[in-house]
Amino acid sequence: MIDEVAGMMLSVLVLPRTLEVVLVAFFCFRVLDIVKPFPASQAQSLPGGFGVMMDDLIAGAYTLLLVAASRAVFGWPQ
Repeated sequence: MIDEVAGMMLSVLVLPRTLEVVLVAFFCFRVLDIVKPFPASQAQSLPGGFGVMMDDLIAGAYTLLLVAASRAVFGWPQ
């Protein structure tokens, strides 16, 4: 549970917390957390709770990059 919260918090760390941004970030984070793109899939196998935490932080970082890039290129979500 705390790993999901940390990943989601990272995904909107420097973005405006509008409803639109938070919803897009949430859905993007959930998809990336399920798909586990590289290196999240490898990080999940790290020992102890560290791996569980790292895969969500990686998904959060990818989400932050995707949403920030979407805002920069397309101006959406606002």
